[in-house]
Amino acid sequence: MGTRTPVGVEVAARPGTPPRPARVAAAETPRAAMASPVVVGATIIAALYFGREIFIPIAIALLLSFVLTPLVNRLRRLRLPRLVAVGLGVFLTLGIVAALATLIGIQAADLAGDVPRYRSTIERKVEGLRDSPVGHLTAYVANIGRALHVGGKEAGHEQAPQAAAPPAEPAPAPGQGPAAPKPVLVEIAASQPGSLEMLSTVLSPVMHPLATVGIIFVVLLFVLMQREDLRDRMIRLAGSSDLHRTTVAIDDAARRLSRYFVVQLALNAAFGVVIGIGLYVIGVPNPVLWAIFSALMRFVPYLGAVVSALLPMALAAAVDPGWNMMIAVAILFIVLEPLTGQVFEPIVYGQSTGLSPFAVLVSALFWTWLWGPVGLLLSTPLTVCLVVLGRHVEHLEFLDVLFGDRPALTPVQNFYQRILAGDAEEVLGHAELILQQCSLSSYYDDVVLKALELAARDAARGVLTARQKAAMRTALGELIADLSERSDAVTDAAGETADSACSPMPVGPAPDALSQAWTRQGAVLCVSGRGFLDEAAAAILAQILEKRGLGVRTVPFAEAASARIARFEPGPAQMACVVSLALDGEPTHLRRLIRRLKGRMPGVPILLGLWLTQDEGQGRATEQSTGADGRVVSLREAVEAVLAAAERKAEPQADDHAGTPSPSDHGAEAGEGTSRKPARADA
Repeated sequence: MGTRTPVGVEVAARPGTPPRPARVAAAETPRAAMASPVVVGATIIAALYFGREIFIPIAIALLLSFVLTPLVNRLRRLRLPRLVAVGLGVFLTLGIVAALATLIGIQAADLAGDVPRYRSTIERKVEGLRDSPVGHLTAYVANIGRALHVGGKEAGHEQAPQAAAPPAEPAPAPGQGPAAPKPVLVEIAASQPGSLEMLSTVLSPVMHPLATVGIIFVVLLFVLMQREDLRDRMIRLAGSSDLHRTTVAIDDAARRLSRYFVVQLALNAAFGVVIGIGLYVIGVPNPVLWAIFSALMRFVPYLGAVVSALLPMALAAAVDPGWNMMIAVAILFIVLEPLTGQVFEPIVYGQSTGLSPFAVLVSALFWTWLWGPVGLLLSTPLTVCLVVLGRHVEHLEFLDVLFGDRPALTPVQNFYQRILAGDAEEVLGHAELILQQCSLSSYYDDVVLKALELAARDAARGVLTARQKAAMRTALGELIADLSERSDAVTDAAGETADSACSPMPVGPAPDALSQAWTRQGAVLCVSGRGFLDEAAAAILAQILEKRGLGVRTVPFAEAASARIARFEPGPAQMACVVSLALDGEPTHLRRLIRRLKGRMPGVPILLGLWLTQDEGQGRATEQSTGADGRVVSLREAVEAVLAAAERKAEPQADDHAGTPSPSDHGAEAGEGTSRKPARADA
């Protein structure tokens, strides 16, 4: 009999051969890691489904606790004991529920008594519709369909033969007696039920709702009494390592949920009151019933408003012999529902419920499947609770990602995803959206260049194909060309708010304050490195400097290569900026490039722009090893350094100096100016 070997123990195939490790399936660990959350989720869903008789009252009680917490807190401020404050709040809620249930019962009984009269009115309206042009058209279409159906049957099938007549009963033979008598129908009368049986028959339909209401209020009482203890247990489950952060998060979540549910309940109640008053003025019977129904249906997303309008419209059509009452009811809902949803809700909620429209729809379907009509009413409040927990509890963050209304990706990630797909139209649309909140230079610095950094890191890891790199270059080129005519200013005042995706960039001196030497074409050379994104980064810097009034010229890496540096013409260059997204701590090709530029342009200061996040020590070492006169790590710092050099060059020309400074003086002065590293924007 063979023996089983533990996993991970080395096993020798036969004597004399080296041992080899036992095989372990590589997919078992990831598969097990992925199966564990699936099993837990399936178990939770199954428990919620099969235990809905228990979980529905608990969920309603928890939601009511958020509504009653502000009331209990106000009563506690009046120095009432907790038991008294909680008891008053719970019994007040119970009284309101009992009053509403009584009103609904009375109104429903009154409505049921008038159903025969309403049915006759509807029948007369249907008969009147048959004599109208619409009725004639409907009958004409129905006759055409009937004729086509009959013709099809005659063409494809023969008529069925007539059923044979049943055989006649044989007459009795001569000499036999008369036929047997027919059976007699006997009816058994049931005895009158007793008082207990009648009481059980009457109470059995309401026993289950009464039991559910009792469970709800018992759980609500204990939740309000043990609120602090339950909070401490939630803190322990969420994470007790950082008590301050966890406590603040849970208290904030409780306040937000309490405010949301109180506001929603108040707004829906006000909506029902206005609907009831409007229906009373119009003359619709039982307006109190439809007011309560409309207030409850507003908790149902999407379908609630439609259903709450259809039933009063149908009743108005049944009451009024004409159509004026139904039209008035329709106008009432058409005006009031959008006004409440689009005007009052954003004002009282602040912004929104925090749920995406897709999440609202999916949650409505899920909770309806799980708990039926009660789940449909509770779908939005329960999903709001889950999203708020996901925003504050690290282990539940996926709930906020799935159902929250906040963007799933940051602007940098969103931009990188679009250029990775190579869709220039989506890239431009993304830029137009963000440029409503920040300037062009800030957008380049805080979004585009950080996205290019992500692309450079992926390229260094070897995960980008040649086709993806070409698509990125094309999309970036089209974006820079499309934004060339845009002013470097915020187009919307909303950019000054704290929600802006970009930080402001210094404007710099006015173009009139610059000397003619710096406004001439080619005064600032933007030289790109050899990376596949360096040319786009150099073009961005050139575009921003040009909008500041400087004369710029972009120089691709190929024009300054070793084979072509002898034919390179610097022109009226006052400064050169070498731009690269290289990831190396000491890029060799940049050192050689700067050496070639210095040999071709003696005395012209060279600024090195390494637009990747590096520490200060590494930055100074790179600056010294490459021989650059200055180093910057962002577009903002590059613009500040170039503008500072241009201002310093303009000051001596404002004095009464004779002659032009020598190239050596020029280089020393510019080098001194650019070697002073400006403060980093993120310091």
